[in-house]
Amino acid sequence: MANDLNLCQFIGRLGRDPELSYLSNGTAVAKFSIACGEQWKDKDGQKQEKTEWVNCVAWQKLAEIIGKYLTKGGQVYISGKMQTRKWDDKEGNKRYSTEVVVNQMQMLGSKGDSGSQGSPAESRGPEGTNSGDSVPGTDDDIPF
Repeated sequence: MANDLNLCQFIGRLGRDPELSYLSNGTAVAKFSIACGEQWKDKDGQKQEKTEWVNCVAWQKLAEIIGKYLTKGGQVYISGKMQTRKWDDKEGNKRYSTEVVVNQMQMLGSKGDSGSQGSPAESRGPEGTNSGDSVPGTDDDIPF
């Protein structure tokens, strides 16, 4: 059976500083959310705006990088897979949370911006998997 494609890519701004923590086995995990906005003019020519909030989680070395360098308001590109978790709350109700498990991150913006430019970073997930051993976007990948 062929695999399906589960790939999400977003550019947005962090709503708050990432929360970096460590599991009991020492694995780093960073949780953060980004705001992805869009603007358009309606049929009356009035400017309209909409923002979608994307919950994100990163693991291991990428989690540590995110915890160290990303800050509230900074613009970032992320790529990863969508995942839904299920748990029971304090009252015993079933709860669900959908998030992007980040495996690539690129800081965007200029030095005067809240974000900063940098090299893309990749991560291995909690299972130790990786989307690839090379880091796309390096100068060696530019064909000219």
